[in-house]
Amino acid sequence: MGQYYYYILSIHIIFVVCWMAGLFYIVRLFIYHTEAQAKPEPDRTILSKQFEIMESKLWWVIATPSMYLVLAAGIAMLCLSEWLTQPWMHIKLTFVAVLIAYHFICQHKMLQMRKGIYKWSSIQLRLWNELATLILFAIVFLVVLKNSLNWIFGVVGIVAFAIVLMCAVKIYKHFREKK
Repeated sequence: MGQYYYYILSIHIIFVVCWMAGLFYIVRLFIYHTEAQAKPEPDRTILSKQFEIMESKLWWVIATPSMYLVLAAGIAMLCLSEWLTQPWMHIKLTFVAVLIAYHFICQHKMLQMRKGIYKWSSIQLRLWNELATLILFAIVFLVVLKNSLNWIFGVVGIVAFAIVLMCAVKIYKHFREKK
């Protein structure tokens, strides 16, 4: 691989971090935005307007441009390498496709909230946020371990991690409701 590959790889990694930060934070904003609906007026309206501004700026200035830069750099790296012939890359690209779908589902949620439609509770949104974490774990392990990954162990590990995350959310809900 030529020297350009490593420059592109660097851009790819930097914008993966930015994109993931945007995805993690947007759902946190959705949680706060949803919880603000239980506030009395005028707090509810003031908070909702502020969350709409924050969500919009995060989405259109950071998350979405980062996603497109990640995809452009990823495609460039695939063109400069032989990675596309590797089975682990096919699985990674499947997870990337799921992450892109996750991105656009978040965008849809943001646009719904802007219209005053709140279909998910804050607990459902917390669980939704953990899905991005699981996808990130799967992608990183695939990239680092490549073909040396024992797939059965990997799948069991991701499922176990998902169960731990869901239990953590339930425990958090329990302590939150005690207050």
